[in-house]
Amino acid sequence: MLSSLPRSYRRLLALVASVPVLLFLLGVGYRFGMVHLEGIDRSLADSVAWAAETLTTTGYGRDESWTHPVMQGYVVLVQFLGVFFLFLIFPIFFIPFIEERFEARLARRLPDLSGEVLIYHSGPAVTSFVADLAREGVPVVFFEEEEATARRLRERYPYVVLGDLREEEPDLRNLSDARGIILNGEDDQNAAMALGARAQGYEGPIIAMVRNPERRPPLLRAGATAAFTPGHLLAAALASRASNRIGPRVAGIHHLGLHLDVAELRVDPGSPLIGQSIAEARIRETTGTTLVALWESGELIPQPTPEMRFRSGTVLIGVGPEAGLALLGKLAVPVPRSGAFVVIGAGDVGVKVAEFLLDAGERVLIVGPKAQPGVDVVGDHLSFDVLMRAGIREAQGIIIALEDDSASLFAVAVVRNLAPEKMIFVAARRVENISRIHRAGADFALSVSQVAGKLLSFHLLGKESVDLEVEVTLVAAAAGSLAGKPLVTKRIREETGCAVVAIERGEDVIVEFHGGFEILPDDVLYLSGSHEAVAKFFKTYPGSRR
Repeated sequence: MLSSLPRSYRRLLALVASVPVLLFLLGVGYRFGMVHLEGIDRSLADSVAWAAETLTTTGYGRDESWTHPVMQGYVVLVQFLGVFFLFLIFPIFFIPFIEERFEARLARRLPDLSGEVLIYHSGPAVTSFVADLAREGVPVVFFEEEEATARRLRERYPYVVLGDLREEEPDLRNLSDARGIILNGEDDQNAAMALGARAQGYEGPIIAMVRNPERRPPLLRAGATAAFTPGHLLAAALASRASNRIGPRVAGIHHLGLHLDVAELRVDPGSPLIGQSIAEARIRETTGTTLVALWESGELIPQPTPEMRFRSGTVLIGVGPEAGLALLGKLAVPVPRSGAFVVIGAGDVGVKVAEFLLDAGERVLIVGPKAQPGVDVVGDHLSFDVLMRAGIREAQGIIIALEDDSASLFAVAVVRNLAPEKMIFVAARRVENISRIHRAGADFALSVSQVAGKLLSFHLLGKESVDLEVEVTLVAAAAGSLAGKPLVTKRIREETGCAVVAIERGEDVIVEFHGGFEILPDDVLYLSGSHEAVAKFFKTYPGSRR
C-alpha cells in the first residue's frame, strides 16, 4: 500500500518514523556519558529532552556545561548534527511534500469530451493552431507524456492529461464526442494513439503530423484521416515566396500584353521614399506606375492605403509601363529575378526547398556543413569565403533553412551584411521568433507553426482554403455602369478594395487620370485586387464583367 503513495509522502512518513528513533539513540548516549563521564545521573526522559533541544537548536535546560573532553566532543557533534538536520529536512522532506500537496494535480485520464480538440504532444508545429482554436472559442485538451511539459501547459490551459503510451494503453473512451484529434508525437507513438482511439470507438477526424513522409500510408492505415509533413509544407511555402515561377505575386499580367509590366522593388536604406506616405510620394503622378501591393515584414499587403509609410526593406510591387517602372527603380532598387538561389542548410527543409525550385526550372546551390548528395558548397555558412563561393552577391535570392532559430537569426545578419540588396527568405521553427528574424534583416520568414496551423484549421475549423499568401490579381473589366461618369478611383477603392491600374481606350493605354477623367462605354478597365475584391467590384458595378 505504501508503494502506491507519492514519493514525497513516503519520504515524510520515513522522517516521522525515524525522528523518535534518532532522539532515543542520542538520549541513550547522552545518559550514558552523563552517568559514567560526568558523574551526574540523568533519567532517560531528561536525556531525550536534551537531544530534542540540541537537534532543534532551541537551547538547553539545566545542563549548560560539561567537563569531560569526550562528553564535550559528543555534545559538539550532536549540535552540528542538529544544524545539518534542519538544513536538510526542509528541502528533502517538507518542500517536495508541500509542492506536491498544493500544486495543481495532473489528470491521469481524459475527461468527457464534447466539442474539444485533443492534441497529443505539444510543440512548435501546433502553437499557431492552438491560437486559432482560442480565437474560435474551441477548447483544447493536451495529452502529454513528460510531466515537466504537462505542468508547464497546466499553467496556461485547464485540461492537461498525463499518460505514457509505452507503459499502457490510455483510456480513450471519452473521446467519442471530440471535435478532432491532432497527433504531433513521434510517428510510432502517433500510430499507437490513432489505433487506440479507433479501437475504443472514436469515429471523428484524426490529423497526424509525420516526421518521415514514407510513414504516411501506415499512419493512414492505423486510423488517421489525414497525415502530412510540416517541414515539407514549409519548404513549399518558402519556394513559392522565393520564385516567381512557382508563386507569382501578381496574376493576370499577361492580359495587358506589351502595354504594361510588373516589377518588384526594394526600398533601399538611402531611398528618398523612406518616411513618406504613399500619398506624399505621389508615385503615380511622378512615375506613371501603380502600387498594387507591398511586401512588409514577410506579409503581402494588397491594395496599400495612401496613409501607409515606406520603410527600409519594404518591397514594392508596381504595375506600369516599362519607362515608368524605370523611374520607380531610381527611387527603390529593383529586386533581381535572374541568377541562382542559394539555399543555406542541407536539412530536410533546405533539401526540399531546393527540390521545389529545381522542379520549377530555377538554378539552385545548396550550402551545407559536410559533403552529402545535393550539397554544392561544403563549409561553414558563416564563413565569408564559403558564402562568396556560393555566389550570394550574384544570387536571385538566399534561402536560410537551418535547424535552430538562433542560428538562422545570426545567419541573416551575416548574409545581409555581405549582400545588402538581396532577398532573404528564412524557415523558422517557432512563430515567436519571426519578428526577431525580420529585425535581423530577413525579407520574409515563415515558421512551421504557421503553415501547419493553416492546414489544421482547414481540416478542423472549416477554413475555406489553405492559401499562404493573398494573391493580387489583375483583371480586365468593362465600363458597365461606370460609363459616362468621372473616374473616382478613391471611391472605387473604398467601395470594393480594387484599384484601377490602367484604362485601355482603342490602341492607347492610359495610366494617369486627371481630375475630370471620364469613362467611355468602350473603355476597358484593368483592376488589381484580391479575388474577393474583384468579385465585389463586379457586384457593385453591374455590367462590368467581360
